[in-house]
Amino acid sequence: MPNKHPGFTIRHYCQGIGDCHLLRFDKDNGEPFWMLIDCGIHTSIKGGSQIIDDIVADIATQTKGKIDVVVLTHEHTDHISAFRESSKRFADIKVDEVWMAWTESPTDPDAQELDKFKQQALNALSGASRQLHGVAHLESAKATAPLREGIDELLAFSFGAQGETVRGMRDAAGRLASKGIKYLEPGQAPIDIPGMPAVRAYVLAPSRKPEYFNIVDRVGERYQMASDENGLRVAETLSSAFSAAATGSDFTDLTAPFDPSQGTPLAEVQQSGKARNSVAAFAQAHYYGPSERAPLIASRKRVKTTDANETDQAWRRIDFDWMSAAGSLAMQLDNKTNNTSLVLAFEIVDTGRVFLFAADAQIGNWLSWQDANWTMADETTVTGTDLLNRTVYYKVGHHGSENATAKAKGLELMTSQDLTAFIPTNEDDAKNVKWGEMPYHSLMAALDAKCGPRVVRADNPKLLAGQAPFDAPSGSIHAVRVGAVGNGGDQRRTWVEFDVV
Repeated sequence: MPNKHPGFTIRHYCQGIGDCHLLRFDKDNGEPFWMLIDCGIHTSIKGGSQIIDDIVADIATQTKGKIDVVVLTHEHTDHISAFRESSKRFADIKVDEVWMAWTESPTDPDAQELDKFKQQALNALSGASRQLHGVAHLESAKATAPLREGIDELLAFSFGAQGETVRGMRDAAGRLASKGIKYLEPGQAPIDIPGMPAVRAYVLAPSRKPEYFNIVDRVGERYQMASDENGLRVAETLSSAFSAAATGSDFTDLTAPFDPSQGTPLAEVQQSGKARNSVAAFAQAHYYGPSERAPLIASRKRVKTTDANETDQAWRRIDFDWMSAAGSLAMQLDNKTNNTSLVLAFEIVDTGRVFLFAADAQIGNWLSWQDANWTMADETTVTGTDLLNRTVYYKVGHHGSENATAKAKGLELMTSQDLTAFIPTNEDDAKNVKWGEMPYHSLMAALDAKCGPRVVRADNPKLLAGQAPFDAPSGSIHAVRVGAVGNGGDQRRTWVEFDVV
């Protein structure tokens, strides 16, 4: 991985839905300083475990088994699955430090409050998934299929292909740090790259202001999800309901409106035959089985049977409707996690040029950058807006999705004529998991207008054929190289490498 001082080299692995970026900075003494930003792949990718394992093998070869910093941007499997799936390979790589956002700190009170929501929401959604799969065969539950599929897709970000948790992946990565974990936040001073004063890193996000965690709309359409308090209430209520309904459960639901000794178990109400009490008798007469009334449509013709649709009382019940709250909760969990992404901006000190790695930041995360500012040694002030103005390289957020690149407070502030954009995306994979437009067509048009030919997608046909994505490097790109990892012809084994200046 050659590079030109005072720039550096970026190797993007093109595994599709997933992020893995290997950065090489050349120190003044000629030795490399290696930084790995995320390493994961979505569980829907066929053969994904082998692909990510081959990527880690390539990383070990490039770095000669020594990484100075591993950056974990947030707890989603498509960003950090490799730290469990390829744990044996990482065991042979020496890692000095691991960087995470302050939101991952086990001793930070604000982080623990957020973590409480995340864990309770995850438990509730796991219960909802089990419940919905358990009734998927029932006619009365057919309408819940979209909810079930949507929750499962979001849970895929929290569980690996073998059921391992994203928290386990994060912790496995943290244990690699021989010199410890650093929890980063925007209020701290810019970070110097050891032995290379020509480059420094700014932490843009996540903010300490929790209101930014909930904003998911595009600028100009400020729409907020439910508050933390409401989200916790939904999570607790769903978890309690699933626990109370478990077979043989002696669980006491503290959120129930009545004392546990009151009421009739639903299982008794559903049983056919002689009702045990008046409540069960009323329910069986009015909510279960056929109505005792005559068909709604009278007919003089003699018929052998009565249409069940005329007498079935299932329409009176709300068997599974109450679980629709799980859909809102799932979106809250996903959006909060993305909006707490660790966002880094690397600045070449002499030229002031900036290279932005936005992880999966959604709109709330972007808006928080407007609050970020740093007072430098010479008393000048650097702001988040200033860094965006000077950005010449943008690792596009969240695989190019609809609400992951701000417009007025984001891309439109990137005014450099040298701007380049890389999108770790695969449109076919996104369609396979029914994510709609990814990358988002309007965003692609805006990037094309800003960058011209220097918009590089991980699923670019030229890359997949082993060719450079553009004829001649320009702007912030000094040189480009393309290659592949492992064996086999899967397009997701491609990598593209830029020398940036």
